[in-house]
Amino acid sequence: MTNKQGRIKDAGAIHPLTALRFFAALWVVLFSYWPKLAGADVPAMVARGYLGVELFFILSGFILCHVYLRGFGEQRFSYGSFLWNRLARIYPLHLATCLGLIGLALAAGVAGISVDASLLDWPSLPANLALLHAWGFAPTSAFNHPSWSISAEAFAYLTFPVFATVAWTLRGKPWLFLGLAVAFAAALYPLFQTLTGFSLTLATIKWGALRIVPCFLLGCALHSVWRSGATRNWNCGLLALAFLAGAAVLTTLGAPDFLSVLCLGGLILSLAGTAEQGSKLLTQRPLTYLGEISYSIYMVCIPWEIVFVNGAAKALGLPDEKLPLGLWIVFVLGVIPLAAASYHLIEKPAREAMKSWAAAHRQRRLVTAIER
Repeated sequence: MTNKQGRIKDAGAIHPLTALRFFAALWVVLFSYWPKLAGADVPAMVARGYLGVELFFILSGFILCHVYLRGFGEQRFSYGSFLWNRLARIYPLHLATCLGLIGLALAAGVAGISVDASLLDWPSLPANLALLHAWGFAPTSAFNHPSWSISAEAFAYLTFPVFATVAWTLRGKPWLFLGLAVAFAAALYPLFQTLTGFSLTLATIKWGALRIVPCFLLGCALHSVWRSGATRNWNCGLLALAFLAGAAVLTTLGAPDFLSVLCLGGLILSLAGTAEQGSKLLTQRPLTYLGEISYSIYMVCIPWEIVFVNGAAKALGLPDEKLPLGLWIVFVLGVIPLAAASYHLIEKPAREAMKSWAAAHRQRRLVTAIER
């Protein structure tokens, strides 16, 4: 059954994929934080931590199809309600971190503490507030830089009916759908590299909205394969380990990012298969909780870096802002309680409030229609 928004009522959480979100966020955090570790080279796997964003994008396509595709196909999908729900999911924390960084930078200036001049680029603010800063509308990468990917997510949300139409049309041919998604990515990545001179997996405020497209489509296709029951007789736990090892080896060897993206997709499909088979892999409550706060981890990691590293450098007299190992570990682990606080104080209550506003608005409209 579906509700009026086209959301499938029995589309329960796929717990291993929820937990996987935490590891995707941690990969991005280590990518950002490792250069602050004194006397340490960046391991190849960490240096490719930007691919954690690709992992998020694939997961997004998979999960949105899991929750909304059937309602879309059965014409019970409300596009307006869908967009509002997605906005409630991403916008409050985006706004809070953006405004928080503005306040932080202004306070630092008053206190005589220098911050990166690119942090406050006022001409980029309208695009940031409108979630258009990955669409080519922001002059520079300013404010909370990771939020470019939220802008890319917004692009996928706006165009979700296009993805859903393809997914619903090909629902009876999941392997064809997957083959087409892989072929599309295989063509797009080298073409983009040829035309722009840099990898699509490195696109942020410039072409970031395009960066999500092959990953989101791949996630939709992987959901189609999973929904067909193809994984029921697979050894999904072993396959998940194999895909994880494949991604690690490929990133370590410096293989094209496209191949790592495919391995990450295989990891998602395999973990979804373990859930269907009743496995307990990555279903423990601490891991799923970390997955639930993963968006907060992702969004607060840069503000935390600015505060902690600058504070430590000033207090300890570290001219190069390189942290000793013990302090660096505190730095990395400290992002988790901060993210938990932002989740419970900002992200979750704001999301619930926005959904309550929408429900109250629908109720008022219903009462008005009845009275007429």
